[in-house]
Order: sequence, then structure tokens, then C-alpha cells
Amino acid sequence: MVRNHIGQHEYIPLISDNFVLTNVENTGAMLGFGASFPPILKILLLQIIPVLVLITLLVHILRKTAINPWLLIAFAFVIGGGIGNLMDRIIHGKVTDFFILKLGIFKTGIFNMADVSVTIGIILIFIISMKHKKLDF
Repeated sequence: MVRNHIGQHEYIPLISDNFVLTNVENTGAMLGFGASFPPILKILLLQIIPVLVLITLLVHILRKTAINPWLLIAFAFVIGGGIGNLMDRIIHGKVTDFFILKLGIFKTGIFNMADVSVTIGIILIFIISMKHKKLDF
């Protein structure tokens, strides 16, 4: 919806100036990393390797007979968000980022909901791994 209805770099405050809607097309990875890479390297690093990693994670999870349910949820967040960004990258050649969060001196880069999903999943994995010496994964 953002790609179709919000102008490039348009700045729409949703909650004062603390939560902003915009439209930025990111041809790289997080914070634009790799945007200037040659096309073949971008395809390898931003499409082929992520597909292989996501498939490996998914196959491993599906083959596991007993897995910590919270860890399963965490990996679902990571895989789901990864698929979302990957679909954008494959279909459109870039990822649409559209949110900015500002809380006092804390300001995020521009992100999308797939980024939020991956971040939540990674934080959950970190928390679960800190609470349990040996994870069942």
C-alpha cells in the first residue's frame, strides 16, 4: 500500500513527530548496506544466500519432533519477516521501508514490518538462549 499510495520520501507524522510514515525504496540490506554492490553480488548476498538460509531453517524446524514452543515462535518471526523482505527484493528489486520511530534522543532508521518481525524473532531467540543453557533445537 505504501508503494502505491505514499510518494517517495513523503513525510507523514502519525503520532506527532514520534512515529512517521514515509516511503523509501532500499536496494540494499539493513540501512542500505550493499546498495552500491554490483548486481551479481547483490543477487548472491541479498537473494540467493537468504533463500538458502530460510529454507535450511524451515527444513530443520519441520524435521524436529520436539522443539521449545517459544523458540518455534521466534523462528517463525524470523522466517516470516525474512520471506517478506525477500519477496520484495525478488519481485521489485528493492525493499520498501516506511516507518521511522523517534523517542527522545532515540531514532530508528527507516524500517518495515518484515524488519520488525525479524527483530522480534532475534530478540526472542536471544532471551530464550539466555534463560536456557541448552536449547532443544
